[in-house]
Amino acid sequence: MYAQRVQDATSDTILHIEGLTVSFDGFKALNDLDFFMDVGELRVIIGPNGAGKTTLLDTITGRVRPTEGRVFFNGVSDVATLSENAIVNLGIGRKFQTPTIYVNHTVFENLALSLPKDKGVIRTIMSMLGSHDEDRIAEIMNTIGLADKGDDPAGLLSHGEKQWLEIGMLIAQDPQLLLLDEPVAGMTDYETQGTVDLIHSLADAHSILVIEHDMEFVEQIARKVTVLHEG
Repeated sequence: MYAQRVQDATSDTILHIEGLTVSFDGFKALNDLDFFMDVGELRVIIGPNGAGKTTLLDTITGRVRPTEGRVFFNGVSDVATLSENAIVNLGIGRKFQTPTIYVNHTVFENLALSLPKDKGVIRTIMSMLGSHDEDRIAEIMNTIGLADKGDDPAGLLSHGEKQWLEIGMLIAQDPQLLLLDEPVAGMTDYETQGTVDLIHSLADAHSILVIEHDMEFVEQIARKVTVLHEG
């Protein structure tokens, strides 16, 4: 019966979680959680601090191992037992609450380093870029609203622009599923609206799972909302 449920769920879903429990010294951050997400869906998860939202993303991406339960992604079983790199290579990209970018490199270089190539020093990566890669980077910079800042050091960007750059770095990896953890935290109203527009522009080509506390932002992007409480 369990195997049949998995087969049925993964035929139309990109993410299938069943019976997921994560326990830290007896405290259950996630408690027997079942969760399904469709291909092409834009889902928002809300809930109070301590509800287990970030732990859920940690488990999906391999940063935390489940105490019980399994995670299925696009038909691949037990994703949560794989390494973080292997999970990225399957097609899952994650944006953390704090932007993770190369502050001493330009916007263009950050995106170049994120392309699905064998990674090396920046000079090597730049020498490997072809016209298709450069066109792809230009397309991404336009999508994230940084088309005129390709030569700017990433460290000089505003907070919101750094968040957009990190989302662009995820897009460069061609993920099937985007996980965005509080993408508008600390943003100005202008930057928040830019993020609303950005997520809408990405939703047609990606499955997107967003964790957020800003309810005005949630109201603008949400197509389906899941409330997580006490795991």
